[in-house]
Amino acid sequence: MSGNKKDTESTWVDPDDAPELTDEWFQKADQYENGVLVKRGRRPLDNPKKAISLRVDADVLDKFKAGGPGWQGRMNEALRKAAGL
Repeated sequence: MSGNKKDTESTWVDPDDAPELTDEWFQKADQYENGVLVKRGRRPLDNPKKAISLRVDADVLDKFKAGGPGWQGRMNEALRKAAGL
């Protein structure tokens, strides 16, 4: 019954085989344009949403969740409509 036998062979890699970290490598680590560090990632949103805790009736929550993924967005739209926004 060797079908359930786990692979016990080592996949260890010698750390001495890692590439040398040179000054050139570190210079490329940060990206600059016109002397200004370029920040990676998504830009900040102009109007970010706020996380809140809200208590609603179970049947209301079930109705929104029954619509599948995106229920939070649909609930947000319903609240915006109710608020006249």
